[in-house]
Amino acid sequence: MDLQWVLIFGGLIVWLSGNLIGRDVPSGVLGNIIAGFIGSWLGTGLLGPRGPVIGGFHIIPAIVGSIIALLIFFALARGGSFRRRLTKRGGNRYRRS
Repeated sequence: MDLQWVLIFGGLIVWLSGNLIGRDVPSGVLGNIIAGFIGSWLGTGLLGPRGPVIGGFHIIPAIVGSIIALLIFFALARGGSFRRRLTKRGGNRYRRS
């Protein structure tokens, strides 16, 4: 029973964090749960155990850590913020955007 609550709240924390930054986590529910565990670990390590505990997660550090983890993930997945994408213009021509 406890494992079910941990999985549910881990997914909900990242879903809330994703909505706050306006992005969705790839891999659906499984990606949300994994990112929830990583974000909770990161946030608790940075901020310490603060705030209410639900499902084994300290809510405030877990949300802050999940936002940080998602921002790092999206920056790495995009190849960094300085990398430009090539967009198809027509035919085989590409232009920098």
